[in-house]
Amino acid sequence: MNIVITGTSSGIGKALAERLLARGHRVLGLARGDQSGLASRWPDAFRAARCDVADWPQVERAAAESARAWSQADALVTCAGWQGEVGRAVAADPARWSATVRANLDGTFHAIRAFHGLLARAPRRAKIVCFSGGGAAKARPNFSAYGAAKTGVVRLVETIAEEERASALDINAIAPGAIRTRMTEEVLALGAAVVGAAEFAGAMKTGAGPALERALDLVEWLLSPASDGISGRLISAAWDDWKGLAGRKEGLAESDLYMLRRVAPPA
Repeated sequence: MNIVITGTSSGIGKALAERLLARGHRVLGLARGDQSGLASRWPDAFRAARCDVADWPQVERAAAESARAWSQADALVTCAGWQGEVGRAVAADPARWSATVRANLDGTFHAIRAFHGLLARAPRRAKIVCFSGGGAAKARPNFSAYGAAKTGVVRLVETIAEEERASALDINAIAPGAIRTRMTEEVLALGAAVVGAAEFAGAMKTGAGPALERALDLVEWLLSPASDGISGRLISAAWDDWKGLAGRKEGLAESDLYMLRRVAPPA
């Protein structure tokens, strides 16, 4: 498969690129940081584009360059993200708050918009997997910008799934779970006084290992034909029986399961 991944210079994006390259896939990595390690290990299968996904012209240019090398893209995974402004929303720096939303929400949209043309050329169902995160399904105090952006990613996924229902395209969001990444280190560096006692305590307990592997397993499953027809959902790597969804596709498509919905009391 030809797979585009954003955020491949570190964290989950880099780990995912390494796994998929080891499986024999071809990967185009978009990141602001250095990707020379991946390029040196897989010189024939990995292509790097230095790119800030929050900047539309940069993403558009990366997609145009990839179109000259690939006849089609089979999948897109948007891992790029930035924790950004942290602290009480009413005291937040407006510029940093806005930049956080742009990096996470605009960055996801930019990648989808720029690479849709290549995805439309895929010989089988094309796949898009977008990373959601903490704050998308419930309030996350002191992380309003990140949480609002990640909630927006989920609604964007739901909307595109509905708009493209007749297309050979599946798009889903995933909640990867608590995985120790650069963002975790940022939380620890900021301290409990800024991020909150509960958030700090959770970061202290966060590791990689099985949680990371399960998140990568979910991405691979969503990229495979086993998930064909499942679209517009937010799926938790840690808590959902996602492999079991393959046998529930018809009922799932007609339900609100794994979607953002308002819950009202009975009349």
